[in-house]
Amino acid sequence: MKSLRRAAQLFIALLRELSDENAYARHLKTHNRTHSPEEWRHFCEHRLKAKYSNAKCC
Repeated sequence: MKSLRRAAQLFIALLRELSDENAYARHLKTHNRTHSPEEWRHFCEHRLKAKYSNAKCC
């Protein structure tokens, strides 16, 4: 039963990492801010801008 619980915890942790929940939590902690819709929007815009601003060649 412990192994099943541990597998579920790992799966949930993986989902949080893939959905940027962990990155957002780190962002809030680093910048000493609280969760708000505006802060989430700022976080998403900044990440997308950083991801797509670097031009890639062919």
